[in-house]
Amino acid sequence: MITGIAALSLVIWLYLLLFRGGYWLSAVRDDTVSDAPLAKPHIVAVIPARNEADNIADSLGSLLAQDYVGRFSIILVDDNSEDATAAIAERLAREAPKVPLTVLRGTPLPEAWTGKLWAVKQGIAAASNHAPDFLLLTDADIVYEPQVVSWLASHAVAGRYVLTSLMAKLRCETFAERAFIPAFIYFFEMLYPFRWVNNPHKKLAAAAGGCMLVKADALARAGGIEVIRDALIDDCTLGKVMKDQGPIWLGLTSRVHSIRPSVGIGDIHAMVSRSAYAQLRYSPLLLALTILGMALTYWVAPLAAIFGDGPVRWLGLGTWALMAVTFWPTLRFYGLSALWGLVLPAIATAYMAFTISSALQHILGRGGRWKGRNQARMHNAGMKKVS
Repeated sequence: MITGIAALSLVIWLYLLLFRGGYWLSAVRDDTVSDAPLAKPHIVAVIPARNEADNIADSLGSLLAQDYVGRFSIILVDDNSEDATAAIAERLAREAPKVPLTVLRGTPLPEAWTGKLWAVKQGIAAASNHAPDFLLLTDADIVYEPQVVSWLASHAVAGRYVLTSLMAKLRCETFAERAFIPAFIYFFEMLYPFRWVNNPHKKLAAAAGGCMLVKADALARAGGIEVIRDALIDDCTLGKVMKDQGPIWLGLTSRVHSIRPSVGIGDIHAMVSRSAYAQLRYSPLLLALTILGMALTYWVAPLAAIFGDGPVRWLGLGTWALMAVTFWPTLRFYGLSALWGLVLPAIATAYMAFTISSALQHILGRGGRWKGRNQARMHNAGMKKVS
């Protein structure tokens, strides 16, 4: 029986290696796509911002410095910040040399909306007065290299994409970031293989919320941002909505960066646990199956390699090596040693703990907490209202 379990773990990793869309190669990137002809659609960037005084100057500054030759403007919605976010943005608006920057003071959050999406809703409403071709939905901690908006516009127009999204390169400097951030990207690609997301013949859809260029009329046809108003995983939910309207594209990039620090394990835990249980549709059964599946996938190989003997040990060693190999391209993308691949089982164990914590927080009524708001409570209110 032990040999069979070890063999099953190997089969799982062979499937992931060979039949999961090549997710582990981290090969779908903006620098692997040939340059499309220059396009100049009208774009309005919409940025929700709550308590982002530490990041907003760098983020807005990078958008104000874009080399885009088409019509481009920015709307920042201050989501009832308690710091100097709005004041900093307003100063930049006065100083902006050529790109129009509008700063809106957000209205109070209504029931059944998450704070971010309510701010986005207000920004899109303001943008609609200018009839843009595309909306760039981005976050207040995202920094762009100068050519990114031009690339997004050309790629979206050439591919006729209703959603073009870049997975921002997350900060990876502290020990906690090096231990958990590459794995976060690795697990995301495992859940949503980018080649499958980008295949119009497959239903799988996803997006990366830090950078999403959305066709404005396609979003309106889908019912507007209102259709995902209570979604905690708003980017992937929007990806699904938009794929019903047309082709979408998602890829990695080194030209868009998140500057939000995750200094310690507690920061990583907060980031993951905010939405992990929502990913499982708040289902105790799916939670149990997920933990069982992760244990079989990540625990069996190292346990067999360390404590097994004969064929069991060799199966464990082979599977563990295979696991480490699949992690290597993501580690290389983040400039880390391939040796981190050997501790992927331990990293996965921490993510299992974060997921369980997410469920417990939801049960205790503290789920989805972010920026001082309990988002899960809003989600539940929305569900009750709809029902």
